[in-house]
Amino acid sequence: MAITNGTQVDRVQVVAHRGTAGYAPENTMAAFERAIQMNADYVELDIQLSKDNELVVIHDSTVDRTTNGSAAVKDLTLEELRGLDAGSWFHEEFKGQQIPTLGEVLALCRGRIGILIETKWPHLYPGLEQKLADELAAYQMHLPAERVIVQSFDQDSLKRFHATMPEVPIGVLVEDAALLAEDKLAELADYAAYVNPALELVTAEGVAHIHSRGMKIFPWTVRSRSVVPSILALGVDGVITDYPDYISQE
Repeated sequence: MAITNGTQVDRVQVVAHRGTAGYAPENTMAAFERAIQMNADYVELDIQLSKDNELVVIHDSTVDRTTNGSAAVKDLTLEELRGLDAGSWFHEEFKGQQIPTLGEVLALCRGRIGILIETKWPHLYPGLEQKLADELAAYQMHLPAERVIVQSFDQDSLKRFHATMPEVPIGVLVEDAALLAEDKLAELADYAAYVNPALELVTAEGVAHIHSRGMKIFPWTVRSRSVVPSILALGVDGVITDYPDYISQE
């Protein structure tokens, strides 16, 4: 437990951004395994669809930055994506790391760590939300004990997923301060359980407004130890970070 403004609250949740992106190549099994080893509460990851309609875990709309390939994710089959090296760009010790499927990550994390799943570029992938719901059901990850949250910047995508699988909590990613206005928060509260803004948008007043609507807040992305005390002092519920060890687990 922690004390915030004189009130006892649950311990701040540590969310390992793209796995442990500060210590291993983002969105790879090595990064997710390290998050588990570091006792993070959640891993955060990004999903897209391959050319042959398989859910894969990668952030960018192309493979160029994080693999030795060059193409749009949607233009490559799962086999082609799996043939890429997704680790060497980070460090040679990770050579041979592959782009994981969502199923592989669910199998690794089930019963061990929560999962914060971002639907990435959903406008490129008709049917992404239904595919995600089917995959979560197949692994029984839609059950409350498994601590799965689905988030996106795309509110239409979130509403589609919520209509399909209402038992899984929704998080709205925010990079525009206008969405944190009280009237906008009231609209989000109709379907969302979390409001997850960029770090620079977080204020004590904003946190209070989000909490007053019955929602929680996981800001992103902490990459410096120096910002941790000030962000925790605002009363946030969780912190999305490349470095899970920057946030005390006490």
